[in-house]
Amino acid sequence: MAKQGKRFAAASAAFDGKSNLSIEDAVALVKANASAKFDETVEIAMVLGVDPRHADQMVRGVIGLPNGTGKDVRVAVFARGAKAEEAQAAGADIVGAEDLMEIVQGGKIDFDRCIATPDMMPVVGRLGKVLGPRNLMPNPKVGTVTMDVEAAVKAAKGGEVQFKAEKAGVVHAGVGKASFDQAKLVENVKAFIGAVAKARPSGAKGAYMKKISVSSTMGPGVSLDVAAANEE
Repeated sequence: MAKQGKRFAAASAAFDGKSNLSIEDAVALVKANASAKFDETVEIAMVLGVDPRHADQMVRGVIGLPNGTGKDVRVAVFARGAKAEEAQAAGADIVGAEDLMEIVQGGKIDFDRCIATPDMMPVVGRLGKVLGPRNLMPNPKVGTVTMDVEAAVKAAKGGEVQFKAEKAGVVHAGVGKASFDQAKLVENVKAFIGAVAKARPSGAKGAYMKKISVSSTMGPGVSLDVAAANEE
């Protein structure tokens, strides 16, 4: 823990006094100070002027990052028959129906994305209390309840990122790895901000994007110039 503390302190010193940066400068700073022994994820957090408890202020969506996430995404698919075979052929890690439901009910959730065919939703619906809090519940609005299982699996594996505002109106996601070229990370950050901007709900009043910050898994965060980021 001492080494980790010193590393974080050193990074914090490098970040001291720096805020409201351009996307390019913020990404460069985060990359330069991502010094963990593993390839850290570059994360973005956005504080939005919404109250997700109201249906007309919920923010959610999906974005296929232009340069992927760098993460090996494990995909589970609820399907039967030909659609189950289609999911397996597309590269799904786990495929099943009632048997998969029982596994999840037993507490084993060994996947990052969950996809289901429409006919499986009565089965998947029983898992709402388990999958919902983990933001894993299939939803047609983000393309995870679909008959086009092949496309959904390939999109999930190819760097598609889902986002959803939490109770405090915060949206966060991983947008790449610290080992990515700076230009690719900048492109991913801009794509994510653009997707959240397009997802502005009808009930949002006043300032929509209040704060945006970028960080690495083990490092401190730095704020972006929200106005400039919005323009880009």
